[in-house]
Amino acid sequence: MTAIQRAKGMQDVLPEERHYWDLITGKAAELAHLYGFQRIDLPILEYTELYQRGVGEGSDFFVQKEMYTLEESEGVTLTMRPEFTAGFMRAYIQNGMSSWPQPVKLYTIGPAFRRERQQAGRYRQHSQFNCEIMGETDPAADVEVMMLAMNLYRSLGFQGLTFQLNSTGCPVCKPAYVQKLTEYLSEHIDKLADIDKERIQRNPLRVLDSKEPGMDALLAEAPHIIDYLCDDCEAHFTDLRSLLDALDQSYSINFRLVRGIDYYTKTVFEVWAEGIGAQAAVCGGGRYDGLAEDIGGPSTPGVGFGSGIERIVLGMQEAGIEPPTPEQPTVLVAHFGGATKEAAVQLAFRLRAAGIGTRLAFSRDKRSMKSQMREANKHDIQTVLIVGESELAQESVMVRPLDGGDQTPVKLSDVVDYLK
Repeated sequence: MTAIQRAKGMQDVLPEERHYWDLITGKAAELAHLYGFQRIDLPILEYTELYQRGVGEGSDFFVQKEMYTLEESEGVTLTMRPEFTAGFMRAYIQNGMSSWPQPVKLYTIGPAFRRERQQAGRYRQHSQFNCEIMGETDPAADVEVMMLAMNLYRSLGFQGLTFQLNSTGCPVCKPAYVQKLTEYLSEHIDKLADIDKERIQRNPLRVLDSKEPGMDALLAEAPHIIDYLCDDCEAHFTDLRSLLDALDQSYSINFRLVRGIDYYTKTVFEVWAEGIGAQAAVCGGGRYDGLAEDIGGPSTPGVGFGSGIERIVLGMQEAGIEPPTPEQPTVLVAHFGGATKEAAVQLAFRLRAAGIGTRLAFSRDKRSMKSQMREANKHDIQTVLIVGESELAQESVMVRPLDGGDQTPVKLSDVVDYLK
């Protein structure tokens, strides 16, 4: 019988990789609290309509049917969350957070699900660290989430970090730009790949992100959205850049940066790093001032970012950044079965209660001391405590250091202090 394998696009996070995850999520939570964010946990399943209305049918992953959707009774459908921001805004509205002190600053860490083509650092189930500020239009809020993202990567040891930055305008000025872009692309329709021709029909801005051959030269001559910004969007973008300049934070204006979801307005950004291969972008986000209205709530501005944990792990590995290895037990309690086993179990738990990392040698039957010593060597144990019948009779334990020192009998009542 063939052994069952894990599902396509999923992964097992093994202990050696979990060291990266623990470091990343620990740093993320630490920084979020430093910036005044509070943790929230959102449901994995939401009504499909939340993403249909909030994310937008022009968004690539929705149109290409990358969401995992379940049919319930009476025509109700639920979707496993493909992203977090719509769920954040739904929670803000439903839980009356508009009555809280504003702005509301929240973060979460958890899985998201997309039925997409698997590639390096990207899985059908992937985990994200997301931070959102809701109820604030000040460009300083944009800078706050941007710098939180930047400082996360700095704290993890990434090098050559910079922002890619753009403004996507707002419903006042974006339509005029989209029309100009569509006109330009239509003039060169014979040079476009089929996928970009489709994008013109549903979301022309996504063509700016095209990776198809020949598009770099073509798009270099395309109109830039910042030339079409209304007064409000232009002032917002100018203020944002001046705040980044005041922080001496490097950034580049990237006219082709639009992000892949329809709800973005004004600010969009990515963090780029050096030394991690072809995929320089390590996370991204932006402002979504119209999302609340799209899902049936009152006007509520928002800005945030999401960072994939798997992508961070891959970037750290490509950059040669090693997480610290968690401390492992340095003591092993060995025994000869029977009454010595009972005493060994009691001793192991007493040592752990005292904060001393301890392994217990397992054996249903009597096990040779040579075998238990081999186990100690495999796990880099420094000290073996041997509980034999003679030691048990004398209420003591034999302490055998594995660095070549002499073994010493120690009273059971004194062993914790002796080891410490």
